Amino acid sequence: MEKGKSIWDLWIEQALARLESHKMFAPLRPMQLPGVNLEESEVEAAQTMPNDDEYETSQRLQPWDRLSIQISLPDSFFKRLLTGGELIRKNELADYKVNPEQEQFRKLLLFAGNDFLALSRHPAIAKATAKAAAEHGTGPRGSPLICGYTNYHKALESSLAKLKKKEACLLTSSGFAANMAVMVAIGSLAPLLSVGKRPTKEEKIAIFSDSLNHASIVDGIKLAERHGGAQHFVYKHNDMFHLDQLLTHCKLQRKVVVTDSLFSMDGDFAPMVELVQLRKKHGFLFVVDDAHGTFVWGKNGGGVPEEFNCEYDVDISVGTLSKAAGSLGGFITCSKTWKQFFQSRGRSFIFSTIAPVPLTAASYASVVVSRKEPWRRMEIRKRMKEFQALTGIPVTSQIVSVIVGSNERTISTSWELLKAGFYVVPVGPPAVPPNSARLRITLTAAHTSEDIKRLVKILSDHISFSDINNYSSELYARL
Repeated sequence: MEKGKSIWDLWIEQALARLESHKMFAPLRPMQLPGVNLEESEVEAAQTMPNDDEYETSQRLQPWDRLSIQISLPDSFFKRLLTGGELIRKNELADYKVNPEQEQFRKLLLFAGNDFLALSRHPAIAKATAKAAAEHGTGPRGSPLICGYTNYHKALESSLAKLKKKEACLLTSSGFAANMAVMVAIGSLAPLLSVGKRPTKEEKIAIFSDSLNHASIVDGIKLAERHGGAQHFVYKHNDMFHLDQLLTHCKLQRKVVVTDSLFSMDGDFAPMVELVQLRKKHGFLFVVDDAHGTFVWGKNGGGVPEEFNCEYDVDISVGTLSKAAGSLGGFITCSKTWKQFFQSRGRSFIFSTIAPVPLTAASYASVVVSRKEPWRRMEIRKRMKEFQALTGIPVTSQIVSVIVGSNERTISTSWELLKAGFYVVPVGPPAVPPNSARLRITLTAAHTSEDIKRLVKILSDHISFSDINNYSSELYARL
């Protein structure tokens, strides 16, 4: 084995060689798009991404930031929410029509979204989106392996790879597709290396997954199992003793551990330091879904691995552009070799259209703005500290799970919040264990200290914060 290379590097290189020998390697096909109403000499200039200094940024909260958390609901739907009639039966669809000229709207402050940095209304990002749309329309509308991979996509990949301290990045249509591509591709490794025969049980990939991992990870593993290349092991949520036991007693040589970095329903972090220690002990491939951490955590917005100073210990980092980036799409950051493998074996990548150029331009602008406006990350931390100080509830991230208990009480509390002008979503069984219904509150850079005070005041009128602190830490949401 070459110096500096792991056994996983050797396996993936062998798999790529097998793909190439069977003419199954799928390369990206870079292309450029002509601009609208441009002279031939101007086309090349239009293809060039703006210099980072061209994006106008600010260092404090602006009026447009507040727009990202302000929503209006049709009065008829608002009343449905207050009476428990949120779900519309099929035979009611014909009657549920909103006439804009007659319908009244209720203005609410959003505490349920995932636009953590409040970038969705940023003028620099809107300008980049509009410019790309004006010059190139919504194209190219194709798979990146056929005709969809442009200089815009290449620039975004480079910026995300740099942010995540990785060699390469592969864009996908969504974060869900990114996790699916990773899990299915990893599962296909065993059949490739078994030289034309079905892999034996010992040759399969052992994938160890946290019990509360996102559905996209779970579904990807199930598909990998179905194709005969993987065996799935579930460890108790954030339980490193249980994971260590499973790894120790597993006889399979090829081991993978995959976890969310920040769990979306409870707002707790994966024990990154302990996971890195187990990686050194067992030599597994470490895959992290940093969907809720990217851009929010870490000094530079590199995510949870940066926050815990273990970026280089994570082999593959998956992310999304639909949350803190305020855009749409997903990505996989990894080594160049792994990228080649994912683009050749990741089914959800291969068979999906790549994001349109305007959205890709928006995502690139989001990367720049999030880096140049670090105050947004600091504002989220301030709101976290304020919420904890006022309630006594431990707050570890921008996602706060307020466990109320009974489903009825949780829903009634959400109604009171609605009446007071706050949009907070209640979560009850079967998504969570019985008697552990909760309010999922998300804090953003656009929220103010006054917002937090008003929200906590309504909450304190209807629930006891001391009771919340007495709930078991095992009452995790199961979505």
